[in-house]
Amino acid sequence: MFGLIGHLTSLANAKQVADKLGYAEYAESDLEFWCMAPPQVVDEIVVTSITGQKIYGQYVESCFLPEMLAGGRVKAACRKVLNAMALAQRRGLNITALGGFSSIIFENFRLETLKRVRNVDLEIRRFTTGNTHTAYIICQQLQAAAQRYAMDLAAATVAVVGATGDIGSAICQWLVNCTSVAKLLLIARERRRLEELQATLKKGEISSLEEALPRADFIVWVASMSQGVTLDPQVLPDPCVIIDGGYPKNIASRLQRKGLYVIDGGMVEHALDIEWNIMQFLNVANPARHLFACFAEAMLLEFEGLHTNFSWGRNLITLEKLELIGQLSRKHGFRPLLPAA
Repeated sequence: MFGLIGHLTSLANAKQVADKLGYAEYAESDLEFWCMAPPQVVDEIVVTSITGQKIYGQYVESCFLPEMLAGGRVKAACRKVLNAMALAQRRGLNITALGGFSSIIFENFRLETLKRVRNVDLEIRRFTTGNTHTAYIICQQLQAAAQRYAMDLAAATVAVVGATGDIGSAICQWLVNCTSVAKLLLIARERRRLEELQATLKKGEISSLEEALPRADFIVWVASMSQGVTLDPQVLPDPCVIIDGGYPKNIASRLQRKGLYVIDGGMVEHALDIEWNIMQFLNVANPARHLFACFAEAMLLEFEGLHTNFSWGRNLITLEKLELIGQLSRKHGFRPLLPAA
């Protein structure tokens, strides 16, 4: 059995979902209550592969909310992730994906030093970030978007915002080694890490966001969009494709203009309906078939009996792993999600 650890996008969103799920106390409470609330298993899941194989899983709501980080409640956020992982392990889940901010919190705050959670010693092999499948899907979305909008990737300038992160660095590897992209612009907060990535790739130009936007035919956004960041759609080329790989996905609501195409990055569509309820609360067009690629990675690993932390650590995704997870994704009926033609 597999697991998915997730969280909702805001306190307001969490209250609405709690009300619909019948958790009255959660629906009526403020952020302080959510900081103390324990994780809950809120959904049972059945997934059928196009091979005919069937697997079962559970959705663990961590009760983490992004406001906890914005409000300086870092300890509460860390506790949420660790407690959700401990619950998944106590439930006997073979492989569990850490969705949204869960894996970011675990890595950024070095929670591997706190693997003892009450009476549970966390077995890291049971958990995956899902970042390899997310990176693979975004790469496929880039290629598919170039074809759909008649844009030549080989002549294009591609900007990767969040290039030094786990997903961003994997996408940069793929762009350098598996395509003939003309120019690669590397954008991230820390200059030192950008220089290290550039040295590893032996290609790519370090750029600021302001300098990159007017030049980029494709923008792969795999960093969280900080509060106060404003983007002017008028400075972007026409046409321009933006792959929004963040969570929550909010670029499309901010940028609208003729010749500008925003794609929900890292999203997949399954060939068959998935038996679950949770995705109807996560703002997707087809909740029975659309899901986050990181969640799908746990499903793929369960289908294959690969009960191991396939994606773990920072900047450890290889081209070989991208190829393998891609093969498994196609085998079991997942495909990159693109806007309707």
